[in-house]
Amino acid sequence: MRGYSYTGEARTRVARARGFELPMSPKKTYEVLNAIRGKPLGEARRFLEGVVALTEPVPFRRYNQETAHKRSVGPGRYPKKVAKNLLGILQNAESNADYEGLDTDLLYVYVAASSRGRIRKASMPRAQGRATAWNEQTTHVEIVLRERGGEA
Repeated sequence: MRGYSYTGEARTRVARARGFELPMSPKKTYEVLNAIRGKPLGEARRFLEGVVALTEPVPFRRYNQETAHKRSVGPGRYPKKVAKNLLGILQNAESNADYEGLDTDLLYVYVAASSRGRIRKASMPRAQGRATAWNEQTTHVEIVLRERGGEA
């Protein structure tokens, strides 16, 4: 099992959640996590729900070659699959914070990290008895929520 990249000494004021080998693009996940890092929990949730509803574009800062511009954002996209998976992890982190007795109104996204998971290999049958590799990328995601004004 992988551990958390965040290793706070006194973890009394933080709540953590993570997802393993989620079937989503690592590059799009990187951009969405950059967009929600540092935001209050409610604002991050509203942002991700807007991405799923195709009303709030995610600014693409690094992986933006040939990406169309969106109003008030610049180069951006609507990665629905990533936003839907991250909403689940954010919900899990909020439940963990509630269980630990943290005030959910003061929480903000302290750490939002991702890394590439293993590649699931498959093949797609083609004509003439041939096959084409059909590989699926996966991503590991980690979200740490922290109380505003709390030391962790």
